[in-house]
Amino acid sequence: MIPIHVLNGPNLNLLGTREPGIYGSATLADIERDLRARADALGVALAFHQTNHEGELVGLVQAAGAAGAGVLINAAAYTHTSIALRDAIAGSGVVAVEVHLSNVHAREAFRHVSLIAPVCAGVICGFGPDSYALGLDALARLLAGPAASASQD
Repeated sequence: MIPIHVLNGPNLNLLGTREPGIYGSATLADIERDLRARADALGVALAFHQTNHEGELVGLVQAAGAAGAGVLINAAAYTHTSIALRDAIAGSGVVAVEVHLSNVHAREAFRHVSLIAPVCAGVICGFGPDSYALGLDALARLLAGPAASASQD
């Protein structure tokens, strides 16, 4: 099975009640449940984490890299502020896909810049919980290699 760590940053534990007009009504547990079902169908083994602490998120990225796992990351506010997280992604050798529930480019100007996007394989945003599913699909294909992608085209 392909190992993928789904890493969630600050305030995502509040999904379902936090600004539902922006983030929707799905909880992080709902997203995890749906993603696990999708992962099973893709032959992916998921580890799922959420933390409000930057250093802990950095440690989770490093651990994923050391384990040879891919990372699906919604760094939330740390996307726009954390050089440490950017350096962890770049330095750990992990293949990462950045995801966001909302379209960050349609929001406040400070959300338009991602410090981690340049060290991620791709970015998916604006599709609500489907951003996670789309990111998982893309990351699983990347980690499976070119032969797997060619057979699915």
